[in-house]
Amino acid sequence: MRFMMIVKSQKDWEAGVMPSEELMAAMNKYNEELMKAGVLLDVAGLRPSSEGVRIRFSPGKRTVIDGPFTESKELVGGYWILQVKSLEEAIEWAKRAPFPCGEDEDAEIEIRSFLEVDDFAPSEAAERARELGKTFENKK
Repeated sequence: MRFMMIVKSQKDWEAGVMPSEELMAAMNKYNEELMKAGVLLDVAGLRPSSEGVRIRFSPGKRTVIDGPFTESKELVGGYWILQVKSLEEAIEWAKRAPFPCGEDEDAEIEIRSFLEVDDFAPSEAAERARELGKTFENKK
């Protein structure tokens, strides 16, 4: 099963403050453990919302909204994508993660499983999605 561990953004991250050398070293060590265990598929931090945009969809209209998204309380700051056997295994890995913003502030990692093509009832659209997925896998 694939899971995304979503790191919630922090005030300093949104202000563009880069992680400390200590935190980077701890994250590197943790990511190396995930790699050695063969469960890490992808990992990345995200730039502040001030450098992003949102697209709002309304009937008949799409609107581009420039960041920052200061009204949002739960922005994504980064993520890991893991391939593990169960939610329990994903939870165990998340509990071992370095504290995302240092030990002085509260932090949160959300874990969500991926919705896979096989989760859908058989249909022409599901089969086409499966074919597209194979094309994507071949490009890696």
